[in-house]
Amino acid sequence: PKVADEIQQELFSFKASNLKHAETQEKVTLPSKEDIESEKEHKQMIEGIETFDPSKLKHAEAPRRTNPLPTKEVIAQEKAA
Repeated sequence: PKVADEIQQELFSFKASNLKHAETQEKVTLPSKEDIESEKEHKQMIEGIETFDPSKLKHAEAPRRTNPLPTKEVIAQEKAA
């Protein structure tokens, strides 16, 4: 890539001795007790879902809902009122 002459001159005249040494500190944070417990509970829940026996389920009938919309007669009565 083409670099501007001014920048190119600055790059060539750069002295690495002008840099300062920096110490890096690596911090390893361990999970808290609450985080570990939360993860265990989550894993147990997932295992419970995966190993669930569907034959233990019972058949259930859902109640039929009536039509909540008003009939033509109800609309006519409301208009007349």
